[in-house]
Amino acid sequence: MEKITIICVDDQREVLSAVLKDLVEFEPSFLLEDCESADEALALMDELDAEGQFIGLIISDHVMPGKTGVELLTLVANDSRFIHTKKVLLTGQATHQDTIAAINQARIESYFEKPWDAEVLTNCVRTLVTEYIFDMGLDYTKWGDVLDNTTILQRLR
Repeated sequence: MEKITIICVDDQREVLSAVLKDLVEFEPSFLLEDCESADEALALMDELDAEGQFIGLIISDHVMPGKTGVELLTLVANDSRFIHTKKVLLTGQATHQDTIAAINQARIESYFEKPWDAEVLTNCVRTLVTEYIFDMGLDYTKWGDVLDNTTILQRLR
């Protein structure tokens, strides 16, 4: 079966742990990876791509040392290898201009402010990975009950 990875990026370990805890229901159907910087995430994405794995979703904080989350997600959006990868900005410190850049340049699918609602985040992730599977032309039945049934029905019409 194809391996689909969800990558979470935040420079604060406690935030990463909280996001991964909220997303635990997606294991083992999806691989959950965490990175503490944009550069670490980009290196991981290169490695996973070289291994033939799919990056279905990247959830990133904005304010981090080095590259910001918007810069990271913009690089992902402009990389033809990851054209279908879904992008979420999860932050507490983005300015209005940062948010506009995230939408216009990084073409994010969703934006969450910290602290986030775990149920809303997991529902969003469920929808986005379902969309990713259909966008990639993968057999959605391999992921069973982890996917969003409403999105499946809409895509099958």
